[in-house]
Amino acid sequence: MIDEDGYFGESVAAGYDVSSAEMFAADVVRPAVDLLAELAGDGRALELGVGTGRIALPLSARGVEVHGIDMSRAMVERLRAKPGGDTIGVTIGDFATARVEGGFSLAYLVFNTIGNLTTQDAQVDCFRNVADHLEPGGRFVVEVGVPDLRRLPPGQNAVPFHVSEGRLGFDEYDVATQSMTSHHVRVRGGDTEYFSVPFRYVWPSELDLMARLAGMRLVDRWDGWTREPFTSESRQHVSVWRKPTG
Repeated sequence: MIDEDGYFGESVAAGYDVSSAEMFAADVVRPAVDLLAELAGDGRALELGVGTGRIALPLSARGVEVHGIDMSRAMVERLRAKPGGDTIGVTIGDFATARVEGGFSLAYLVFNTIGNLTTQDAQVDCFRNVADHLEPGGRFVVEVGVPDLRRLPPGQNAVPFHVSEGRLGFDEYDVATQSMTSHHVRVRGGDTEYFSVPFRYVWPSELDLMARLAGMRLVDRWDGWTREPFTSESRQHVSVWRKPTG
């Protein structure tokens, strides 16, 4: 059952950092923080879906003032319990619509979190909400995977994304609606746990159109945080849109 924390309630939050341990590795976090700190400059940064602080905490440690928005109180409690967690301002709410006081030079969404908004309208609203928060010349950064539809042969609707001892993950696609469900199966101490999270996958060109509707324009798109070229073989992208200065 979905509670007020959405799909990231206590049961998920309690083991989130462990289940996503590879995303907390220094060689994954550092390039993202380096780029975000550069783009933020002397301004404030707004993280949509701040979660347990994987990016917000090291970015704050770099001297950037960070404010987060998140629907899950359980995830934010984990953020608060970490060293430096009390320095991150957090607004509890839907990041497509929640408002934060003040302006920001940078807003960002990482680790496929744009897909947690499961309708096109909500994703469009998110871009508009970001544009309203950004100062003139401010930038919006999104890290998200490219839909993996080329791996779907006729008649198949699921693609594995993690297969290892004790853990199985696969994405189930509905190409008619651009909906996707990530299924997670874990075996711990002989007990089997299962949960699923719905997403809406979105194409890079569609994100560009959403940015245009919000008055922003694409300025950069890379394969990853270290600015590798984005190509037709890329399985993810880091994109940057900019709000005009005038």
